Amino acid sequence: MSTAAARAVSLSKKYGSGDTTVHALNDVSVEFATQQFTAIMGPSGSGKSTLMHCMAGLDSASSGDTFVGDVNLTHLKDKQLTQLRRERLGFIFQSFNLVPTLTAKENITLPLDIAGRKVDESWFAEVTQRLGLSKRLGHRPSELSGGQQQRVACARALVSRPDIIFGDEPTGNLDSNSSSEVLDILRTAVDKDNQTVVIVTHDPRAASYADRVVFLADGHIVRELERPTTDQILQTMTSIEEY
Repeated sequence: MSTAAARAVSLSKKYGSGDTTVHALNDVSVEFATQQFTAIMGPSGSGKSTLMHCMAGLDSASSGDTFVGDVNLTHLKDKQLTQLRRERLGFIFQSFNLVPTLTAKENITLPLDIAGRKVDESWFAEVTQRLGLSKRLGHRPSELSGGQQQRVACARALVSRPDIIFGDEPTGNLDSNSSSEVLDILRTAVDKDNQTVVIVTHDPRAASYADRVVFLADGHIVRELERPTTDQILQTMTSIEEY
């Protein structure tokens, strides 16, 4: 039985106050299993990005608790939270979030450099070779295609061997070929490297790469699917939006 790499317990997040209060998340409890690929889906404004941001320590909860392993993020000070994100989490964003003045290699090793951790050269070589970046390591982001930039972001997330890789619409800015490449990378990270991956996506095809899909609507988890097909995901999304 897989243990939880991350979990939320009675998690709520609201913005504003009084009549203008918006409940982005409303008493959500969920677990993300280790060595599993989970996708979070839902209509616009359903709370899917808020859920991921709270669980990754990028946003604070209004009430409830979020855990990475056994560590309760709710009780951590800012410095402790920064350290946990740096040492135990990897991130892939829609906008790549690469430093334009650094080479691909420097971008990949940046989190390790900041944390003062030594780069495992053999693992770095394996990751960059697997991602087809070996001949692009001296290039800056402006000299790379969108797909190559996102592969650099994937390599940056993988090279530090984090407990969890969080992806916020990681294929949102990519064409279908580059999107498939990135999803294959994440799937391989789970299947071959025993990684844990959690992504937010609006794309049923992207979500079909996951072991499990969690659906949100109006700040609540309303459905879950295990090993779903693209058609099953589409049907579920349609029923949620109609509801």
